[in-house]
Amino acid sequence: MTSADSSAAETDRRAGWARLAVIGAVGGLLSGAFGVGGGILMVPLFVTFAGMDQRRASATSLAAIVPTAIVGSIAYFISGEVAVIPALFVAAGGIIGSWIGARLLRRLPLGWLRWMFIALLVAVAVRMLVFVPERAAAHLELDALTIIGMVALGLVIGVASGLFGIGGGLVMVPAFMLFFGMSDLVAKGTSLAVMIPTAISGTVTNARGGVVDVRAGVIAGLAATAASFGGVALAHLMSPEVSTWLFATLVVIAAVQLSVRAVRLQKKERSERVA
Repeated sequence: MTSADSSAAETDRRAGWARLAVIGAVGGLLSGAFGVGGGILMVPLFVTFAGMDQRRASATSLAAIVPTAIVGSIAYFISGEVAVIPALFVAAGGIIGSWIGARLLRRLPLGWLRWMFIALLVAVAVRMLVFVPERAAAHLELDALTIIGMVALGLVIGVASGLFGIGGGLVMVPAFMLFFGMSDLVAKGTSLAVMIPTAISGTVTNARGGVVDVRAGVIAGLAATAASFGGVALAHLMSPEVSTWLFATLVVIAAVQLSVRAVRLQKKERSERVA
């Protein structure tokens, strides 16, 4: 290899690292600001700018969520905005669900995964546009029915986490507010706490299946961790209305971008089969 080729390879490598860091920073900012893992945008960014397929992007995003969720939940905990006991019940279901979702990830066709993820994005955007949370919190009674509901919620979140590479906050945050009366900030902090064991469980399963890009996950995860501090500060500055509309807009943009890419890939696959 000539010196010119070596220099070009080094430039490409650095550019690749920079892209992964930017993807992670975006995910970390969203994680802190909205109480989500950041995968809802990290997955399409991995697909578009890191050249991953849907399966590897989802698995790598889930790995990057682990350090982000740890740091973000600590920041919320310091502010007294993590409901620890409810988080434990939801996490119990989440660990089981993420194992199921991660196994499904390795078995479902890529085309199905693309459109299922897009459908999830659309559903989330619609939910956010029709429901604006309040900052005041209701008192939470931990009776038997509530505990069963939390474990069931964790199971659903875990499946979504393992299957789509998201932390589950897209389902968790609104569910905490709608069904359990949490304020938007407590819902976000508790959501991040639940993501820690859920994301670890799914990532271990994905790693055993060989579908995780470990290098990309580490780089994106470190960048996301650093950016999550700014996201938490931003969450306290934004009103619930602004937070809801801003995140819904970002989700719609991601859904449109992935839809265009999915249609193009389908056309390409059809043309290759005809040829």
